[in-house]
Amino acid sequence: MSKLEGIQGALHLSRPPSAPCGGGPFFANRKRNDRYTAGMKIEASTIQEYLDALPEDRRRAIVALRKVIKKNLPKGFKEGMQYGMPAYFVPHSLFPAGYHCAPEQPLPFASIASQKNHLAFYSFYLYQDGKELARFQKEWKAAGHKLDMGKSCVRFKSLENVPLDVIGASIARQNVKDYVAAYEKALGGGARKKATAKKKATKKPAAAKKKVSKKATAKKSTSKTAATRKVSAKKASSKKPVRKVGASRAKAAPARKQTTRATAKKTTTRKRR
Repeated sequence: MSKLEGIQGALHLSRPPSAPCGGGPFFANRKRNDRYTAGMKIEASTIQEYLDALPEDRRRAIVALRKVIKKNLPKGFKEGMQYGMPAYFVPHSLFPAGYHCAPEQPLPFASIASQKNHLAFYSFYLYQDGKELARFQKEWKAAGHKLDMGKSCVRFKSLENVPLDVIGASIARQNVKDYVAAYEKALGGGARKKATAKKKATKKPAAAKKKVSKKATAKKSTSKTAATRKVSAKKASSKKPVRKVGASRAKAAPARKQTTRATAKKTTTRKRR
């Protein structure tokens, strides 16, 4: 498996059906009802709404995790709701290309959630950095806790099973610049180029449409001009020539004069007889 395929696998682990490319970035492989707490699906547009929907014990655990992450979150990363859960990501203001599978989404970094049967800490940055992953696993186990971890998801039943200082220290060791660089490298250095190409491809149809419109207008104008010229030529040819009255009378005068002379001559001849 290539590095890119591995990253895409980590990103695409079971997502809500409505999310792009199959869903959000840090989901364990489960069914459509993956975002449930105590059998109830959470519908929240803000982190506070998400917390308010949790049972007391789970709320305390998520709040504690959130507090540790926010305390150690390096400068540049932002907090917000992403794919239906509290998340931490690189904003578009720092990385315009965004998540390669859905450029309108900011680049995911980590997130926390209350699932149906467990609590979870999703850490894409760990999957992306093999050395940091090994260090995280070592420190977690050294703290005397069992580690239940998938490709990017750490699962636990209660807060007592979580060494919060290990998560905090791991988060604190990250920085936006290195994280984005590693992400782009894993995608073959083309994350920005792909997003730019996608934006250009979106703009091309509009430009082509405008070009076609201009051609159609020019063609219409040419056809109209040709038609006007043709009608004008037809009107000109159908006009009767203007008769020059003076010239016609002048031409007819000698003929009348000759007729008068002939008549007079004829009359004179008759008289002589």
